[in-house]
Amino acid sequence: MEQKQNPIPINTAETAVPFWRDAGKRALLFQIVALFVVGGISYYLFSNTQANLARQSIATGFGFWEKEASFEIGESLIRYSAADSYARALLVGALNTLKVAFIGIILTTILGSFVGVARLSSNWLVSKVAGSFIEVMQNIPVLLQLFFWYAIFYESFPSPRQALNPIKGVFFCNRGFIFAIPESHSAHVAMGGMFLVVLIGGWFLNRWGYKRQELTGKAFPAGRITTALALFLPLLVWAFYGAPTAMNVPELRGFNFQGGLTISPEFSALLLGLVLYTSAFVAEIVRAGIQSINRGQIEAAKAIALRPGQVLRLVIMPQALRVIIPPLTSQMLNLTKNSSLAVAIGYADFVAVANTTINQTGQAIEGVAMIMVVYLFFSLSTSVFMNWYNKRMALVER
Repeated sequence: MEQKQNPIPINTAETAVPFWRDAGKRALLFQIVALFVVGGISYYLFSNTQANLARQSIATGFGFWEKEASFEIGESLIRYSAADSYARALLVGALNTLKVAFIGIILTTILGSFVGVARLSSNWLVSKVAGSFIEVMQNIPVLLQLFFWYAIFYESFPSPRQALNPIKGVFFCNRGFIFAIPESHSAHVAMGGMFLVVLIGGWFLNRWGYKRQELTGKAFPAGRITTALALFLPLLVWAFYGAPTAMNVPELRGFNFQGGLTISPEFSALLLGLVLYTSAFVAEIVRAGIQSINRGQIEAAKAIALRPGQVLRLVIMPQALRVIIPPLTSQMLNLTKNSSLAVAIGYADFVAVANTTINQTGQAIEGVAMIMVVYLFFSLSTSVFMNWYNKRMALVER
């Protein structure tokens, strides 16, 4: 009969892992030390800044927002005058930045996609022209491009008194491009509302048509129906309101034009420079995304008699988008941030307005903080939207 052996007692004091060898405890200690170091540096910078500001009798805070700005802004999406507050002036600058970024992102995506597809064209001339465009635009700094286009717009066109007038109501001069526009009328608001309703309805119609095609195999012309309704229904609303045709035609008064719509040389140069520069990078992203698709899928699509346009739209692009969207998001953010270079050519973006505010009020810290917050908001908003779209386009794994 075997005898049971008593287990050898273990001295826990001798076998315990020393503190300095425990990875978890070391990591916790390092984090605590780092927190204290960052906190100490932050406190030193804050207290030192406060002491310097107090010694120089410089006020702090955002109380200057309600004071009169006392400076004009060349172009604005909302009504503004020098008698308005700094807060409204900063809002005007933020809206100007948003206008450039929004229009620029749309035009960059369209142009970059077109050039990227053209880069892969079997036509030698088309491919080489697209490749040359990419190489030239990528390798010229965006700031130099802004200076170049601004000089073209400002120096190549005559003064307002000698403005080019190719057709009635349209003028080209060094003050910008001036166009006649319809006079304000409630019909235009109703037409815009109807157009928006048609777009929303078209989106739901397209989703229904896609599900119907999955079940029955029959395609539904949702795109053509939406396009037809988007053209017809707003015109119907316009006719219902009496078909107003009055136009706000620009007229030369003094040294500039009054009335109509003016697109300034600063805005044109900024938009053109940002779009051309960024679209060159977007074109390479689109090209890489298309080339990531297996060649066999393209050959299979051609084998079932799909036309080249259908192959690109139905087979290549839906899959390539999963590769394109992440780097495309980075380029959208770059365009938004590069718009801050507008101050170099005199466009009244948020940075330009904030700099003027800083010079007049002396609130440098608050001004720079506002610039950082505004661009952070724009960037995060773009990232959130593109990440949402990227998740929608991602493959669903089983």
